Amino acid sequence: MKYTISKSFNTAVERTDRVLEVAEAFGLGLDDAKFVVYDGLEIDIEAGDVVYVTGQSGSGKSLLLNDLAAEMNQEGLGVMNIDGVELPEIPLVDQIGADTNESLEILSKAGLNDAYLFIRKPSELSDGQRYRLKLAHLMAKKADVWVCDEFGAVLDRVTAKVVAFSMQKVARQMGVTLLVATTHTDLGEELGPNLTVAKRFREKVEVTIGD
Repeated sequence: MKYTISKSFNTAVERTDRVLEVAEAFGLGLDDAKFVVYDGLEIDIEAGDVVYVTGQSGSGKSLLLNDLAAEMNQEGLGVMNIDGVELPEIPLVDQIGADTNESLEILSKAGLNDAYLFIRKPSELSDGQRYRLKLAHLMAKKADVWVCDEFGAVLDRVTAKVVAFSMQKVARQMGVTLLVATTHTDLGEELGPNLTVAKRFREKVEVTIGD
């Protein structure tokens, strides 16, 4: 399926006395301008693809992810966003799966494979552990698309790579499209993306097929 993304903003600087002083001191222009983030970017994504979006903070990664998710949702696809996952304050083993064995299997795939953690509640976990629990909830739900912004941002790099490999493996087994965005560029081998989007500032984008 082909998706076309166009995104721009009209920017204007409020001309306060101090702003004018700074503009005069540093030779800055204060004309209103149109800020283009995506200019008719065309992306082909098939069901079950892994899409890896990278770029610096503020470059527009989240905009791309959100727009793709919105278009997919409008097509009638079931889209699950990790940001929308809520964690009930009950033991982890009771949150996921039809039975204990399925629960432990899914939790382990998300990198929560310590028996001590299975009986803990979300409030007793670290930020990284809660993030992995949210990933486990994604894996446990029936959806066509998983959306993970700031993927692995709260994880150390070794754990992030282990979780990335597991997530893409499960997604491909289930035929789920996986959309991830992160400032980190070191997950290519683990994700094995079908499509890599490197977002630069302004409207500059590099799209690579395969990893």
